[in-house]
Amino acid sequence: MVFAEMEYHKHYSDFHTELLAFIDQHFSQVQSGLQGDSWIWILDGEEKVAIDTFTSMKHQIKSQKAGAHVQKVIETLLYGFQLHVYEKAELEAHEDT
Repeated sequence: MVFAEMEYHKHYSDFHTELLAFIDQHFSQVQSGLQGDSWIWILDGEEKVAIDTFTSMKHQIKSQKAGAHVQKVIETLLYGFQLHVYEKAELEAHEDT
C-alpha cells in the first residue's frame, strides 16, 4: 500500500543520496540501492517500510499494512521534506483489493 509520495524538483536518482543520508540519521536498520530505480527499506523488527520509485517518478512511502511503523517514517520525513500524505492508502497494481 502507498501511504504518501514525496514532493521535490530533482530527478529521483539525483535525490537518492540526500534522502538516504537523512534516513540513515534517523533509523538504525536501513537497506538501499540505486539501479534503474531508487529504493530504501527501513526495517523495524518484523515490519518494513519501503521508500521507492518502482511505480512512480517520485519516492513513495509503502508498506504491506498500516501501523505505527509507517506513521513514524512519515512523521520523520516531514521534518526535512515535503510529502503528499494520502487520506486513504492506495493499493499498488500488484496488490489485491
